[in-house]
Order: sequence, then C-alpha cells, then structure tokens
Amino acid sequence: MSIIKKRIEQFSRIYHSEVVAIRRYIHANPELSFQETNTAAFICRKLDEYGIPYQSGIAKTGIVGLIEGKRKDKVIALRADMDALPITELNDVPYKSKNEGVMHACGHDAHIAVLLGAARILNEMKEYLDGTVKLIFQPSEESFPGGAKAMIEEGVLHNPEVAHVIGEHVLPTLDAGKIGFRPGMYMASTDEIYITVFGKGGHGATPDLNIDPVVIASHILISLQQIVSRQANPTIPTVLSFGRVIADGRTNIIPDKVIMEGTLRTFDENWRKKAHQKIEEIATNTAQAFGGKCEIHIAHGYPFVENHPNLTARLKRYAIEFLGPRKVVDLDMRMTAEDFAYFTQALPSVFYRLGTKTKKKEVTNLHTAQFDIDEESLHIGMGVMAYMAYRQLEEMID
Repeated sequence: MSIIKKRIEQFSRIYHSEVVAIRRYIHANPELSFQETNTAAFICRKLDEYGIPYQSGIAKTGIVGLIEGKRKDKVIALRADMDALPITELNDVPYKSKNEGVMHACGHDAHIAVLLGAARILNEMKEYLDGTVKLIFQPSEESFPGGAKAMIEEGVLHNPEVAHVIGEHVLPTLDAGKIGFRPGMYMASTDEIYITVFGKGGHGATPDLNIDPVVIASHILISLQQIVSRQANPTIPTVLSFGRVIADGRTNIIPDKVIMEGTLRTFDENWRKKAHQKIEEIATNTAQAFGGKCEIHIAHGYPFVENHPNLTARLKRYAIEFLGPRKVVDLDMRMTAEDFAYFTQALPSVFYRLGTKTKKKEVTNLHTAQFDIDEESLHIGMGVMAYMAYRQLEEMID
C-alpha cells in the first residue's frame, strides 16, 4: 500500500502543472448548462491523449470514460460536473472568462481538472487496480432538471454496472489541501417557488377603486415565513427564501399583478411535500381574503444529498491514510443543493469536499463574480481521488 501511495503522490506532483493548465483553459472558456460542447470536446481530446476509451454525447454533452483494471466485475464511478454560471467575472487574472456573462463561479473547472488528473494517474497504474473505474463528466448541474438525472436515465450506471459513485466539490471556506466528509444527510433538497398575485391596478391615489396586488403579495410573503418558524418540525432544517419580487408599477401606479420567485430547501421528503401544500394554501387563501387571486407553480427540484455512512467512513479512512488526520475534517450540513443527490438515491455514494481557501486571503464565496481557488489544492484533489478509488476497489466485497 505504501508503494502505491508514494506513486500516486509522485504522479500528482508531476501532473500538477498540467492540471492547473487544464483548469485555467476551462475557466477561460466557460459554457452554460447543456451547452458544454467545447468543454466536452476538450475533455475528449485529453482522454484521447491519455489513452482512455470513452463515449460522448450522453445527455447531450456528457462523457463517460472507462479505465479497466484487473477485474471488470468490480466497478466504481468518479463524477465531475462541467457547466458554468450566468455571471460576469470580475477577477483580473490571465485566465479570466472570455465569454461575457458566463463564469465558472462554482468550481466546476476545478472538478474537471481534478478528475482528468486522477484519471491519468489511475490509467498509468491500471495494472494495480482491482477493478474498473468509470469516469462521469456530467453536464448541467446548475439548472433543473439537472444532468445527473438525465445521465442516469440514459444508462450511465450500467454497462458495466456501477456499485458506487464518488463526487467532489470545492469548498472555499476550507483550507487548500484539506478534505471534508459528512455521513448521512449532507445537502438539502431544492424546489423553485413561483407565485403570481393578481389584483386590479389603478391610480395610487384611489386605492378604494383597486385591488392592490402589492399589498396582497406583501401579506403572502410574510405569512409564508410562518411555515418555517411555526409549522416545520424544528429538528428538520428548512429554508424558505424569496429573492425576486416584481411589481411593475410606479410611484402613483398600482400594477395589476406581482410576481414572486423563491426557493424551498429541506431534508425530509414527507415534510417537503407538506410544505408545498402549505405554500399553496397560504398564498391562495391570503389572496382571496383581500379580493385577489394567485397562481402558484412549484418546480420540484433536486432531492437531498445523503452520503452512505459506511462508504463515507471508508473513504474518510483512505483520505487519512493519504493525507494524514490533520488534513481530513468533518463537515456540517449545508442548505445548498446538488444534483449529485440523484446518484446518492440510486446507489451507495459519497459527495465530499476539497478545500480551496488561500491562506491569509479573504474568502470569495461560490456563485460570486470574484470566486477563485488556490490551485495548490489541485494536486491534493487528484491524488486523494485516485487513492480513494484504488483503495475502494481493493477493499470492495465481491
């Protein structure tokens, strides 16, 4: 085991500069969900260069590579997402986004680079692999209905049959070089809430002749907060937030309608369904009480991410073997969401975190125009991913 560990460490150092270059190329050329054609072509060129066979065009732009070791009946999958966000980058760096209004502000460029680096290492050492590694390069994590669901529906977990899926995501609040795990429930489900309140517009100076949808929407917005504070079980984390309210009137013009858009996050499917009903009841009844009406649409999004406890414990142990105990940490639950959840529902799977925080530098959060990473984290990322894959195949029970 120590010889394998040393070889992976050496490879991760040797290939670090190339993986940095890969990450910077992808960062400079971001593409939105299900539009990752150039990104996919670049990944295919790299897999060709490494001599790794693959299939492309899965779920539009997805790619699946295959590294066959000593056995073909033991298979795990490693996954990276490929899409960027509709954000204009404000970083002044040589690899700044060339596509106006599109940016890798969530670290998917790093995910691709790490998986390609890990794939190259594993392919160089495939004669030592006690099984097969499937490489999943997934489109559209950022947009419903998500690329994970589409790839699963197109058979990515079959032919050959996958036993586990392992995914990684950068974490800008965790020091570069550290890895984080959490067994069980980790990331929340997510639904998009769309409410349109209809009233009767008119002059702001004659409210008695109008049915004011602005006032109605305000009451609905406040009343909906009681779902979390007074109706949710306090032991079930729940968030209901509205980030967009459009009342297209003027100082003296009351509009005919108000549009509200928000999100519901939680960790319990039964409560999630009940919360949907509460949102519809409160919004409908409140609008009617004031003489208006409303339309509600709830876009049922990703389920919650639930890391398999035993597999998480094993991967954490492998990470400690590779990095040492001081660089492997326990994570808190997060109300953010991930379509990797579909993999965790389909198979015993694990979603872990790679620290990317630069020491003595202010944290730039995910989904911001200033987001960036400490690229020293990349050699750690590919090394630990390759090592965990090797060890998991080694210890898998037939």
